[in-house]
Amino acid sequence: MGIGKLLAITTRNGILGNNMWRYFENISLFKDKWQDAIESTILSPPCLFKLPPSEQQYTSEELCSTDTDPSNKELSDLSEACDKLWQLDLNRLVPGKDYEIECGEGKKVYQKGDVAPRNLFKWVGEDVFRRPTYARFSSLLDNYNPQQGNKEVVTTEEKHEQDAFILEISRTSPIKYLHKYLLYKGFVSGSYEEFKATLTYLWFDLYSRGGGSSSSSAFEHVFVGEIKVIGEQEVSGFHNWIQFYLEEAKGNVDYQGYIFPRRYNDHPDSETQLLTIQFEWNGVLKSVSSTLVGVSPEFELALYTLCFFVGEEDNHVRLGPYSVNIKCYRLGRDKIGSSFPIAES
Repeated sequence: MGIGKLLAITTRNGILGNNMWRYFENISLFKDKWQDAIESTILSPPCLFKLPPSEQQYTSEELCSTDTDPSNKELSDLSEACDKLWQLDLNRLVPGKDYEIECGEGKKVYQKGDVAPRNLFKWVGEDVFRRPTYARFSSLLDNYNPQQGNKEVVTTEEKHEQDAFILEISRTSPIKYLHKYLLYKGFVSGSYEEFKATLTYLWFDLYSRGGGSSSSSAFEHVFVGEIKVIGEQEVSGFHNWIQFYLEEAKGNVDYQGYIFPRRYNDHPDSETQLLTIQFEWNGVLKSVSSTLVGVSPEFELALYTLCFFVGEEDNHVRLGPYSVNIKCYRLGRDKIGSSFPIAES
């Protein structure tokens, strides 16, 4: 959608407000390590992300960790590899510093009604959507028709946004680690250009879902979400926290409470970064959904891609403090049908 529309949305909803516009008037106020990358990415004309990728500017690779070679232990244990990805997510947000959530009350999956009178997100810091991978990821979210089965039409500008997003995340530690891991395992070649083309195909190539040809993609289903229109309406996919936050800010998402954990005393709080929740999107219910809150786009894409190539349908792994089952459903041999985390006791 271009960052201009994103800023218009977030400003209209009071997310950024006057501080963002003061930032645009005086970029010298922004002095952290992302300054050069962000000035070139976010402070350019709103149509920047729609330009041919070769005409865009990207983050300096010097900001990435050099520790991206998988160890023998990680190569022999998917859980170790996933945990290493968690460690390499230098772009992950910090609860209380970069954002704050309010989980509200809990409920059983089958219980109806809204037990959370407030939004899940109380606030997200002004600088989050200045981060290059977050900004480029957000620009992709309005490129899809949420009605499952409707044919998607990808414009030239949207293709540019896709390619530029892959180019941006390919400069980060999680994606570099992913490439080396898959190379050691024999799934990809040593060519980084071919690897980026593989990511583009895997996540953005269109396929049939819900009866319509070219109506869905892995990216749309996992990160954006779809609404089933055949039979009883329900939300399908929609596992990304950024999409949730932006849609909630626009009034399209109604958070209805978290789902009670298996262990009685394991209730989520404002520090929790793995949530199981219930919500409505555009008036349609998602009875249970799980999401990793505050993780970067590059981490999440790397995690699901790794499990697709190396794992099974159920992948019981460790992500920092969390025991997780990464579900990975395939469509045929070479496409991701869905992928998402499930919290384990």
